[in-house]
Amino acid sequence: MASKAITAGVAIPMIVVGSLMAWLWAPLEGELRPQVELIGSAIGILGVVFFISGLFYAKEPALH
Repeated sequence: MASKAITAGVAIPMIVVGSLMAWLWAPLEGELRPQVELIGSAIGILGVVFFISGLFYAKEPALH
């Protein structure tokens, strides 16, 4: 059972903010462009990790 709070509340906003930083804000920066791209990409990647972990989250462990 997926956790909607993790996927919709944390992961999707992180992916959106990371992509906006990397694609829109970074080209506007002069000297700091590589650092802004790096931070934006890292935020986006962490958002994807949280999204995937939210899909596999379960309140009770599955014991078989």
